[in-house]
Amino acid sequence: MATGLTAERVRRDVEVVARAGLDLDSFLGEAVESLDRAVPHSAACLATIDPSTLLLTGARKYGALHGRDEHDYEWGLIEYGEAEQTAFTSMVRDRTVATGVHASTDGDVHRSPRLGRFMEPHFGYTDELRGLFHDGTDVWGGIALFRGPEDAPFSEDEIAFVGSLSTVFASGVRAGMLARLAIAPPPSGTGPVVLIVGADNAIQQTSLGAEERLDDLLVGAASGAPAAVVASLVGAARRFARGESTVPPRCRVRARSGMWLVLHAIPLTSAGAGSPDVVVTIEEARPPEIVPLVVAAFDLTQRERDVTQLVLQGVDTKEIAATMHVSAYTVQDHLKSVFDKADVRSRRELIARIYFDQYVPRMGAELAPSGWFAGT
Repeated sequence: MATGLTAERVRRDVEVVARAGLDLDSFLGEAVESLDRAVPHSAACLATIDPSTLLLTGARKYGALHGRDEHDYEWGLIEYGEAEQTAFTSMVRDRTVATGVHASTDGDVHRSPRLGRFMEPHFGYTDELRGLFHDGTDVWGGIALFRGPEDAPFSEDEIAFVGSLSTVFASGVRAGMLARLAIAPPPSGTGPVVLIVGADNAIQQTSLGAEERLDDLLVGAASGAPAAVVASLVGAARRFARGESTVPPRCRVRARSGMWLVLHAIPLTSAGAGSPDVVVTIEEARPPEIVPLVVAAFDLTQRERDVTQLVLQGVDTKEIAATMHVSAYTVQDHLKSVFDKADVRSRRELIARIYFDQYVPRMGAELAPSGWFAGT
């Protein structure tokens, strides 16, 4: 662990870049570079997570792991397909914002399947420090730092320092997710696409347009997202099939084009004793699926969320005041705070901001028989 003065400088640096309005790649890149001064590491992986389902939505790798994407699929299967104390989902369940594998296993790191069976054989790392990006209400991502046998294990002070940055990282991820509007239309002619994953966890079949959708999931230069995101869904679907979870896995992902996609996985019934095939579907998100996520990213209070929900329903100020049993002046105060947090000046801009211009430009376009925009 670096000196206290260096650690505080790093904390201030990360706080500054979290408030700078940077896009997600820029924020994470600058933050992890600063963090290395206080908690030296050989490599880092920063993940974004759907706060509603805790499923992976993206992964960016730095240091010695940058460009090493050949094992992403295997990692996703282990991370979400097996129960482990230091898995991100387990950390959320246990209310742990930071932990180290060496520290949590009393030095017997092979008790961690992820480290002992995957990271050490493939990459030579013998310790991992993990932290969650938790804003007090939702989890927006996580960080994994790695060290090899030539380095000392991560200390309790280093683990605590990473944990102390949890809300700062969450703020930067939220802001980064909102910093970029859609820059391109969805892939032309591509509706929902399907991948069928066999019992051996290999992709057996894909529908037309699947490669285009998967390519859109590559959200940054440091990203290894598509393989890891798909594998996390498959791993979680396997646990669902075994009765270890109660809800089929799904997640909402901001793609490279700026469009929101929904990915979900369903295990097929199997007559045999082996693992069933898994069907993964990728499709454009509809407004009810992304509005709660976007509103949560604005870091609104519960009252501000209630006001925003009514604004999205077209309710005027007087009706909002009556519904919430407050004065119209109080509603206006809430709206002003919402506008400030969303960086807009009017209800119209707020609605467009929440929908990320994903749907608004197509309003008035021809609808298909399904009731959705034709050609999407």
